[in-house]
This record gives sequence, C-alpha cells and structure tokens, in this order.
Amino acid sequence: MEYTGPTDLYIGGAWQEATNGGSIETEDPATEQTYASVQKAEAADIDDAVQAARAAVADGSEWATMDPGTRRAKIHAMADAIEEMKDELSMVESHDNGKTPFEAGLEIDMVVDTFRHYAGWTDKIRGDEIPVEDGRLNYTVREPVGVTAHIAPWNYPFQLAGRGLAPALAAGNSVILKPSAMTPLSALYYAKAAEEAGLPDGVVNVVPGKGSEAGDALTGHEGVDHVTFTGSTGVGKTVQRSAADSVADVTLELGGKGPAVVFPDADLDAAARGIQYGIFMNAGQMCWANSRIVVHEDVYDEMVSRMAEIAENIPLGGGIDDDGQMGPVVSAGQQQEILDYIETGKEEGATVVAGGGVPADRDTGHFVEPTVFADVDNEMTIAQEEIFGPVLTAIEVSDEEEAIAVANDSPFGLTACVWTNDLTRAHTVTDSLDYGMVMVNETPNTWPQTPFGGTKQSGHGRAQGEQAIESYTEVKNVHINLG
Repeated sequence: MEYTGPTDLYIGGAWQEATNGGSIETEDPATEQTYASVQKAEAADIDDAVQAARAAVADGSEWATMDPGTRRAKIHAMADAIEEMKDELSMVESHDNGKTPFEAGLEIDMVVDTFRHYAGWTDKIRGDEIPVEDGRLNYTVREPVGVTAHIAPWNYPFQLAGRGLAPALAAGNSVILKPSAMTPLSALYYAKAAEEAGLPDGVVNVVPGKGSEAGDALTGHEGVDHVTFTGSTGVGKTVQRSAADSVADVTLELGGKGPAVVFPDADLDAAARGIQYGIFMNAGQMCWANSRIVVHEDVYDEMVSRMAEIAENIPLGGGIDDDGQMGPVVSAGQQQEILDYIETGKEEGATVVAGGGVPADRDTGHFVEPTVFADVDNEMTIAQEEIFGPVLTAIEVSDEEEAIAVANDSPFGLTACVWTNDLTRAHTVTDSLDYGMVMVNETPNTWPQTPFGGTKQSGHGRAQGEQAIESYTEVKNVHINLG
C-alpha cells in the first residue's frame, strides 16, 4: 500500500511545512522499506503550535464559550470521521508500526469508543457545594487547565494518543499532539478528523518531530499547562523534570513488567489463552504485557508446556499479510535489543523452550520469534527489566505467599493478572499486589470508563475513566458572604 495521507504539520487549523524544512522518513518494519516522509517540527514550530493552542482557549474564544452540547456534538463528529477512515487508518498503522491489520483495527475501534465515551462527559463536569458557616455560600467548579501537550509512543500510536486527546477536549482544553518520530502517520489523521468535525482553529494541533527537538521544546514550554506522556520510565523522568520549570501538571504512563500469577485451581486453558494475548499481542510491545508468569509448582510444567506450544504455532506476518497473528517489532534497533535480552537470559541460566531468535523463513523485516523461557529466577535480568518484546519468562513458586512476594518484587507496578477459581484467594491476592491495575481470570483488558495507570516506576496519574477528566481540569473554589 502506497501512503497517500497527510504529511504536513497541522497548526492553528492549517496544514503547513516545518519552519526549517526538515522531514522524517518512516520505515515499514515488515519490509524494511521507506514508507512515507513527513514534515519534522522543531522548536519554532512548537512555539507556533502553543500560541495557536493558547489562542483557542483564550477568554471569549469560540472553544472557551462553546456550550457543552455543541462540544459534545463536535467530539462525536470526530469519532464519526475516525470511524469512516478506519480501513485506511488500519493499513497505515500496520505499515508504519508493523502490527497486523487486525490489531490496528482493534486500536482504532478503541479510539472511537473513547471519543464517544468522553463526548458524553461534556455536560457532566461539575463541582460541589461545601457546607460552611452561616450566611455564606461555598462551592467548587471544575475548569479546563488550558493547553495540554500529548507525547504519544510508537507501540500504540493512535490509541494511546486518543485516550489523552478525548478527555482533554471533552473538558474544554486545546491539545498539541507530538507522535513518536518512528510512527508519526496515524496522528495526522486526528487533524483530518478535527477538520471534518469543524473544531475551531487551534483546538487540535499535530506536530511530528524528534523527541530531543520537538518533544523537549513542547514539554518545557511555559505556555503548556499539562503534559501527558506515555513511554519508557527513563524518558518519563526527563519529561517530568522538563515540565517542572513551568510547573505544568504531568501524567506519566511508563514501563511495566506485569506478572500473571497462576494457581493450581485455575482454568489452565483460559489462563494460557489469556497469557498468549498478554505477551504476544503487538509483538509484546506493550507496557502492560504479562511478561512474567508466576506459576505454582503443581502446574508449572504444564503451563510452560502450553505456552511453548502456543509460541511455536503463532503465524507471523505484517502489513498486508492477513495470515499473520504477530507482526514484526518496530525497528532494527528494537529487534536487536530484544535479541540481546534473549542472549542475556541464556547466559544467566534460563532455558529457552520456544523461539529464541529470528525466524528462519524471514529474509526481511524486524521479526523476533515468540519466545518462552523456563527455569527463570526472579533476580535475573529478563525477569526484572522491561524487554518490550515477545519474550515470556516462567517463574516457579511453591505457595501463595511466595507468589505474592515474587509478583511484587519488581521496580514496576502497572498491571498484574491472577488466575484462580478460588474467590477468597482472588480477593486476598489482589489486595496484596502492588499494582495500579489487577485483573482476575482475565488477560490485560481496559475500557474508556476504567482508569489506567500504575505505581512505582510505572508512573503516576490515570488515563481513562473519570480520573482523566480530573487530570485535565482544575478546581476553583468560590466563597460568597451572603450577609
């Protein structure tokens, strides 16, 4: 598929070339061929975008004075436009990122649902009356923070941008989206959707660029009121430091090393299917991947055998290869990093029971075999560090207490899963897990109405749910002496 979509920056309601004339070339990870070239924003373009976004939310502006019902209709119209572009977007995302068209389609469906969910929030953002001493009225109102910056990652370029844009817009903010330089294309379709929906100029701005140029300029800009970042823990810390200079609020959704804790009373068929999705979906390039399975000794060998069989039988493909159930990883660099982790696992004494390298039948593309390690100690590098690829580590435990201890022995705290048919155990274990999200008898799953976020090195703040509305609004307290 030849790329025929937008390639310019979108600032203040207009498509334009970058000030310095720079561009970014993107690669199809399945073919290693150049797929598209887009304009590359730098500091001057970021400043233009911030000024446009500030004008869009200034006192008396069309967006600032728009009634909730009209704003709701505009956001629904954006959802309509995205839905109409689904077929094209799915293929663009597949060629730009490497995920299969099926996976890309799921991503777009989630964005449509998210925009429709938050469209319904426009007339439900309200404050409270607070009882105080006689003769006084005290109440709160929630107001938009102003200009919100959204730094989106390359693993789910469209979805993870949308889950920040939708609540920010519903709350009445303007938005500036900077996608990853590796996967900038689908982000530009948000600009197309905003145009078709008739949003006022400057409400939505999209500025592809390098993190070290456009990203740094955006997160440190004094005109930005809130920064939402999804990505690695290391970069997240840099973003937080940058935003501190302007005292901007920051939502960080960072790395993970999610455990799937499997007990002997679990439905092992369901657990294996769920773990398959939790580690091999999107080639394992997920912050909430179930990259560790913590398995009771009574069913350890059986679970390892099941996961090895699943891994060995997953068909690989990407782009227009509809037979593929797992695509390539995003880049040659990412592929090599994953392969290095696999070698480290072998050197530290873990046993490869499936995969462990590059598929023999793939001459091109950044593919990594679905890989399963057994005999893993939780102190090993492959059990402690986020590999961000299709690599599963299996750790054996003897009882519930050890399972909880191993699951919690991680610098990350994003998502954990528990597989058991014992209701008491389910509650006991979930209460003891130090994670922002815990699923029982379920693979990692989420909906627009449920909060998404973690603890420890996995970040702070919450995407989605009512909590996202709180992130993109500020509380004003009003006090009136009636006497």
